[in-house]
Amino acid sequence: MKKKFQLLSNLLSVFYPRLCISCGDALQENEEHLCLHCQLHLPETNAHLSAENPLEQIFRGRAQVQDTFAFLSYRKGNCVQKILHQLKYKGNKEVGAYLGEMYGRKLAQSGKLADADCILPIPLHPKKKKVRGYNQSEWIARGLSEATGIPYATDILVRNTFTETQTKKSRFNRWQNVKDVFAVVQPDRLVGKHVVVCDDVLTTGATTEAAIQKILEVEGTRVSVVTLATAQ
Repeated sequence: MKKKFQLLSNLLSVFYPRLCISCGDALQENEEHLCLHCQLHLPETNAHLSAENPLEQIFRGRAQVQDTFAFLSYRKGNCVQKILHQLKYKGNKEVGAYLGEMYGRKLAQSGKLADADCILPIPLHPKKKKVRGYNQSEWIARGLSEATGIPYATDILVRNTFTETQTKKSRFNRWQNVKDVFAVVQPDRLVGKHVVVCDDVLTTGATTEAAIQKILEVEGTRVSVVTLATAQ
């Protein structure tokens, strides 16, 4: 039976090959989402290994953040842009979990976030989530949780206001657009906890900052940030 299944799988791969989401080459049997070459050449920030992490400057003077980590460096036209496009707009939610788990293993090996209590993905408004079909940040959080053992929750931090896209807004206008859109609906579950806020990409940090400020209103909370990519 196993041999028949493998034969069928091999036959399907001839007509419907699995392709690397970065370079477009056919994936080998033991490869998933990215070919080995592209995986080895991902533009990693290595922020979790840096004694002077430049990402810590993003929230300085704006929000009290313990640590800020991003897996990959985003540049227009690079492979990370292709990956994020697949994740957000092409229905490839599984790549979020795949890369989240990959980065989670690196964070765990470095000892970072060892005392974290929970992961909260940045939520989408229900209207936007219905259109997209999923929240990409939830899938990243799922991968991080799998690798680190830190539980994630999607029913604590909620988005109660629908907002326009942030893409072409200035830093000030981004903040104005999101400053009051989040709420913590079960604050008792966060009291005294170290919370990891998880998102797909960190640019000006306005959206993440708005979520952080709401979490910090809960007594005794500490916040760290982990994203799949940064455009800094």
